[in-house]
Amino acid sequence: MALVRQTASAAGRSFVITLGAVVNFGVLVLGVADVQRAAGFWSAALGYTLREDGFGGWANVLMPPNTAGPAIALQLSQTPPGTHPRLHIDLHAADASDQEAEAARLVSLGARRVDWDSYPEDPDFIVLEDPDGNRFCIVDLSHEYR
Repeated sequence: MALVRQTASAAGRSFVITLGAVVNFGVLVLGVADVQRAAGFWSAALGYTLREDGFGGWANVLMPPNTAGPAIALQLSQTPPGTHPRLHIDLHAADASDQEAEAARLVSLGARRVDWDSYPEDPDFIVLEDPDGNRFCIVDLSHEYR
């Protein structure tokens, strides 16, 4: 979308109206206690590759294959992750069988299943956490909502 700026005035004041996006999605920043461990886990989990050349102002950025998906910057953090994060990553699986297979694969890479206290009666997702405790979900896209 092209950026359009217009000057307008009302009640004796002038102001600028901006129409259109000025920014775009850059990277998802993930706080981790061990950058190399996180890079290894998420690279294996998603097939991403690590850039260490300062992309987007970050020292360590995981890049998606064929630019399909968001880049993930790994930020060193000593803050513990939340148990009910307001923002999290959803990974998609085609069906329940793929969902379980991916959960098992990710656990074999170092993820842990979360005994989450907020599952609905018929969940379409499984909650896991990465080796740093960052929670994420695997969502069954074939799940029928009732």
